[in-house]
Amino acid sequence: MKLSPSLVVGAALSAFYLIAALVSFAWTPYPVEELNIADKLRPPSATYWLGTDHFGRDVFSMLMVGARTSIGVAVMAVGIGMGIGVPLGLAAAANRNSLFDEFIMRGNDLVFAFPSLVIAILITAVFGPSAINAILAIGIFNIPVFARVTRGAALSLWTLDYIFSARVAGKRAFLISVEHILPNIANLLVVQGTIQFSLGILMEAGLSYVGLGTQPPTPSWGRMLAEAQTMIYLAPRLALLPGLAILTMVLGLNLLGDGLRDHFDPQIRRAR
Repeated sequence: MKLSPSLVVGAALSAFYLIAALVSFAWTPYPVEELNIADKLRPPSATYWLGTDHFGRDVFSMLMVGARTSIGVAVMAVGIGMGIGVPLGLAAAANRNSLFDEFIMRGNDLVFAFPSLVIAILITAVFGPSAINAILAIGIFNIPVFARVTRGAALSLWTLDYIFSARVAGKRAFLISVEHILPNIANLLVVQGTIQFSLGILMEAGLSYVGLGTQPPTPSWGRMLAEAQTMIYLAPRLALLPGLAILTMVLGLNLLGDGLRDHFDPQIRRAR
């Protein structure tokens, strides 16, 4: 089967940053907490591949660890959203037009009324800024997304003949949801998870940029952008490099999501 170019390019870009994040657990060219004022603002060279920042830290090492931070926060946040939102969506679809269904949907509307940044401000006002609180804020924002997608996809399946046959056979709604509904909407959830993953990268960068996400000394692409503001004319690469990392990572994930959607769609596969 021929793979779409967007799937190949997206998978390659995503794999590149994933590998960099995994490698950073075992190796970086220099310790990211190491300050070396004597080597501050060094240009790219054989010693410092992407130069150093205004504290003398190796930019390449910080980008590697920043990838680990951004990916880790996004993965856990999407996991929270999917782990809670999918069961809620399945339950709402199984009990459609009931008080429970109405309660779930109106609860989703309430969460949607507060952007992730506002949720993060509320959380950090109580618990203080940290990566964990950023995960909670982004995760809470993802719950209604997965709940709505799951409910919408499940509702269309509940009207099919094989589901009616399972109900006539005496299967409970829970078993039907797990054994028949969920496997048939898994592809849609994978695509949606990829899209939310890319949004999670952007949200983490935005929260770190305003000081509500990952805290020093752990590097973060968003905080690297914030710290580079004062050096934008003296060393513009300090802002361009993390910005380019965010751009290419999000682009790769969006291309991957589009490619997976096309790959799982039988009509598009037949058209090829």
